[in-house]
Amino acid sequence: MGFGDSCLFFIFMWFCFQAQVLKSQNVSCNSKDLAALEGFLNGLDSRIDGWAPNSSFSSSSDCCNWVGVNCSGSSGVPGRRVVGLNLAGKGLKGNVSKLLSGLDQLKFLNLSSNSLRGDAPSDLFHLQQLQILDLSYNEFSGLIPQDAHLPAIRVFNVSDNSFTSQHPLLVGSLNLTHFIISNNRFSGNINPGICNSSAQIRVLQFSMNSFSGVFPAGFGNCSSLHELLLDSNNLTGNLPDDLFGVSTLRWFFLQDNGLSGGLSKRIGNLSNLVNLDLSYNQFTGIIPDVFSELKNLEYLSAESNNFSSNLPTSLLNLPTLRVLNLRNNSMEGEVNLNCTVMAHLSSINLGSNRFHGRILDNLSSCKELKTINLARNKLNGEIPNSLKNLQALSYLSLTSSNLSNISSALGILQQCRNLTTLVLTTNFHGEEMPVDGITGFASLKVLVIPNCGLLGSVPSWLRNCSKLQLLDLSWNRLGGSIPSWFGILDSLFYLDLSNNSLTGQIPESLTQLKGLIYSNASQEVSSSNLPFFIRRSQSASVLQYNQFTSFPPTLDLNSNNLTGPIPPDFGKLKNLHVLNLMKNNLLGSIPDELSGMSSLEILDLSFNDLSGTIPATLTNLSFLSSFSVAHNRLSGSVPLGGQFSTFPPSSFEGNLGLCGEFFSPCSLPQSPTQPGLSDEQEESRIIDAGLPFQIGAVVGFLVAVAASAKWTGAFQKKRKR
Repeated sequence: MGFGDSCLFFIFMWFCFQAQVLKSQNVSCNSKDLAALEGFLNGLDSRIDGWAPNSSFSSSSDCCNWVGVNCSGSSGVPGRRVVGLNLAGKGLKGNVSKLLSGLDQLKFLNLSSNSLRGDAPSDLFHLQQLQILDLSYNEFSGLIPQDAHLPAIRVFNVSDNSFTSQHPLLVGSLNLTHFIISNNRFSGNINPGICNSSAQIRVLQFSMNSFSGVFPAGFGNCSSLHELLLDSNNLTGNLPDDLFGVSTLRWFFLQDNGLSGGLSKRIGNLSNLVNLDLSYNQFTGIIPDVFSELKNLEYLSAESNNFSSNLPTSLLNLPTLRVLNLRNNSMEGEVNLNCTVMAHLSSINLGSNRFHGRILDNLSSCKELKTINLARNKLNGEIPNSLKNLQALSYLSLTSSNLSNISSALGILQQCRNLTTLVLTTNFHGEEMPVDGITGFASLKVLVIPNCGLLGSVPSWLRNCSKLQLLDLSWNRLGGSIPSWFGILDSLFYLDLSNNSLTGQIPESLTQLKGLIYSNASQEVSSSNLPFFIRRSQSASVLQYNQFTSFPPTLDLNSNNLTGPIPPDFGKLKNLHVLNLMKNNLLGSIPDELSGMSSLEILDLSFNDLSGTIPATLTNLSFLSSFSVAHNRLSGSVPLGGQFSTFPPSSFEGNLGLCGEFFSPCSLPQSPTQPGLSDEQEESRIIDAGLPFQIGAVVGFLVAVAASAKWTGAFQKKRKR
């Protein structure tokens, strides 16, 4: 080998050596960890931006540089171990490979808020170094392994002086502090064995899954537990006694299960509780008077249970309490909140109970009150003048409270400058709607005063409520005409004036409501967590909406004495979902322009005096699910096609002039271009129309044949002579 060849050989060897050095520098993460991450990636149905395996000479082949991967040690040091993996909200789809459990030094794993599905690999629950595991907000299903949380530890066997690996065992410990699997589809029983294996566990979140069975004993062994969230499952039975020994517990959520029995006085042992939610279960009996021991409690909700008796004295004097929700129970007695002590109370919801007495003056001392719901109790009297001092108040519901003096009530409440929602349903029976003394509500968005039998007219001070989005004055006895100034309320998207005694024509200004023309992006979500209810008729079931902005955009004027035509410009209301004009005295034809209401779901024009035909263009309303023109003076054919094929005969009954679908065939002659007929119907119509001409032709032919035969016979006889 010559000198040149030797130089080339040494250059080649130097290059290979440098390449190997470069490779070892680039692949600084542990090869086992790299294989585990590649296996995880290959098992997904989606990519992970910033991950590029199998690229030996690329800097991205160092898995420690990949998005969401954290490694121990300093950057550039070969063999670094993966200790953290955070891929929350990365749009991951598919199954999680069991190869991911090869990350045996992993301390932090967050795969939350993705679309991962299937069984979670059981080996993930046995990673000995793992401290935080978050699989929440995915689509995982199946069972949690009964031996989850227990490490495969080495046990010394004295008999033969050997070590064996056993798994699972009920001894040993993990470093796990956070176990979060909320909002998935896990099922089966909940195993509290994690409390035995993980002495430092602080957070357990099992919420919003399909766990079932009796509430298990064993959580009392979690001596360091801060959060236990078991809400929105199918757990049953009583709360076990050992649970009340976890004095470190701060957040305890059990709502939306099937738990039953009484609430033990031992709950007072949970002295560090900040948030307690027992809502939507089947608890019974009294609420124990132990709140003087819960000196940190800020949030208490026991809505929709079967608790009874009076409010505990210690609860009425709890200075730390901010939110109290006991709605829909059987509580009774007076509401004697000590607002002098409860200075931080911001929300009280005691609706649908059996409380009695008057609304107390001392509520005004709760300066931070934003939400008050005392609806559907046995209260009475007037709204106290002191409530005007609640300048933080934004939501007030006093439905069915036997209140009187609506003039005084509105005069007081208009001084609550931040009031956005006011619900006074079924009060002030037979009183006069006030006109004078009310200047308007500066912040009001929702005003609901139905079913009060109020007299008078629609009050003019409403025009000053410039932020109004929802107005319900139905089921009163208001007269006069519908004011034209409604058109200036730009945010109004729900107007219910039904079941009153309103007269006159429908004002054109209603066709200019911007909230019904455009999708109202300016609507703000209500800050309260209180539900809203709507009943479309006395016999209909009640519909519940969790936010008033979820109400369908509606114009409901039914059951009044309105006259005149239906404004054609209603067709401009492209955001309108419900138009109800039934039971009035409306005249004229149904405008073709109504087909422009492209979002319409319900259209009721029944029980009026409408005439003419049903516009065939209404078949273009693709979202229309309920339609009625019953009991008018309509004529012509019933349109075919579109949603009209789904409407029952009752939608058209009481119109003697209608023909076609559900009725007798339409009379002839018909226009050859009659809209709405199918090809078969058109062909049949043409055949029927031509039948007399065909019969006439045949008869004429037979007459001609007979005459010809007679003439031929006569001619032959003449020749024979």
